[in-house]
Amino acid sequence: MPPKLAQRLILFLTLVLISVGTISGYLQVRSQENQILNTIINGADQLSNGITSATWHAMLSDNREAAYQIMHTIALRQGIANIRIFNREGRIMFSTDSTVSGVVDRKSKECSVCHSTPTPQVNINPPDRSRIFKNTIGKRELAMVTPIYNESACSNAACHAHPAEVKVLGVLDVTYSLENVDQIVEGIQRRAILTTTITVVVIGFFIFFFIRTTVHKPIAKLIAGTRALSAMQLDHPVDVKADGEIGELANSFNAMREQLMKTVNELNELTQSLETKVQQRTDQLKAMNQKLFQSDRLASLGQLAASVAHEINNPIAGVLNLSMLVERILKTDGIPPERIEEVRRYLTQISSETTRVGHIVSDLLAFSRRPSPQRFPVDFNAIVRRTVSIIDHKLKLANVELELHLGDNLPEMECDNSQIQQVIVNLVMNASEATHNRGSGNVTVRTTADSNNTYIRLEVIDNGDGIPNENLAKIYDPFFTTKDEGKGVGLGLAVVYGIVESHGGDIEVESKVGSGTTFRVELPVTGGGKRISSQSSGST
Repeated sequence: MPPKLAQRLILFLTLVLISVGTISGYLQVRSQENQILNTIINGADQLSNGITSATWHAMLSDNREAAYQIMHTIALRQGIANIRIFNREGRIMFSTDSTVSGVVDRKSKECSVCHSTPTPQVNINPPDRSRIFKNTIGKRELAMVTPIYNESACSNAACHAHPAEVKVLGVLDVTYSLENVDQIVEGIQRRAILTTTITVVVIGFFIFFFIRTTVHKPIAKLIAGTRALSAMQLDHPVDVKADGEIGELANSFNAMREQLMKTVNELNELTQSLETKVQQRTDQLKAMNQKLFQSDRLASLGQLAASVAHEINNPIAGVLNLSMLVERILKTDGIPPERIEEVRRYLTQISSETTRVGHIVSDLLAFSRRPSPQRFPVDFNAIVRRTVSIIDHKLKLANVELELHLGDNLPEMECDNSQIQQVIVNLVMNASEATHNRGSGNVTVRTTADSNNTYIRLEVIDNGDGIPNENLAKIYDPFFTTKDEGKGVGLGLAVVYGIVESHGGDIEVESKVGSGTTFRVELPVTGGGKRISSQSSGST
């Protein structure tokens, strides 16, 4: 989880405070250390000048022992580590440390103060004549080099006169221990660290308290408010008491929340009103739909009754006419012998028309009272073969050639054997009748299964006249037929559609006028198959 804004502010300001405090403490310590060193350097310069003054008379009278004794006495003072005198050639003429002797190279650190340039420097400021270094045991020391000038008293003295053009006779090198100074500086450093730490802690506490009060808590309340707003809890205002931008942000947020709550309330009222109106309109539509359904049902019933009456009326009228003819022929003494054959012909026609009425009634009962399918595992190809064998003689009489293309390894399916047989009979006989205008026809029956063995497909294909587009949408309607009078009542495809639907299957038709028709039936292998919405398609 990324750090929060208040945490980042506190961390950033604390780091800035630590950096500033560290740099400030370091500069303060360095400043005080420089001041102490400058004071020490000035004191060392004054002491060196004092040594040269104290030994001036002894050196002028060439009383070296007295001069050396004075320097030994001064060297015993606390803080002075060593006193040495060098002549112009760099030879150590005197040293309070008896172990030090010989000639010093002018390029050494002792001589580089004056001999850092080709022409030796004569007048050098005290800070430039000092150097700080560490001795053999790692302690810091300060060495002050003081030139011993060739004064007129020396150049004119009879004992050891020096030429007047020689400016410097030698140097006095006094080494001071800085152990006390280092202790003082360490104390200053400890105090600076302690002061900086206390300052950082105190100021950091105030920064933490200030940011937590003025930034963290208001922002946390704003975040809680936004989460409540996202959860559509609009009755929770943001209680932030702050000045400046955060206070303005909180006020703006509350104003937005109130406006949103007002808008949501208006939308809820509008939605409620709309739902009420929709419900009212839905109830009205339901009532109207119920009326339309009843009207359509009555119209369908009327159409069905008219169709049934029409289909039955023709054979009944024929029976009535034939009965009247027989009644006219019949005499009191019986049927005249010469007209017995005519009466027999009339009675045969009466029997035929009565049988036709019976078939119409049977088809109507099969359509209206079709029982639910009784499903049993069957071999679909076996049903096709058995059904075709029953109607094969009729196909041969109609001069129709039947071709079977039955798929291999079809899965066993659950269906009503007799109903599926009725579907096959109706489709094949319709295909056979569609080819009567050609004199001879061809009907193909094909069975296949889908790749997952969940559906079996039955296709009945003919090369007949085809179905016009305007009739495709009506071929499943009861009593719709394009056959000649007396050759059908238009219930065959309606019965087929009902059987396929009750099995959870689908039926489609493709037809082209003059080329033929294909009926395609898809039936689920198991009884629980989900029925695909039925559709018809065709082209001319």
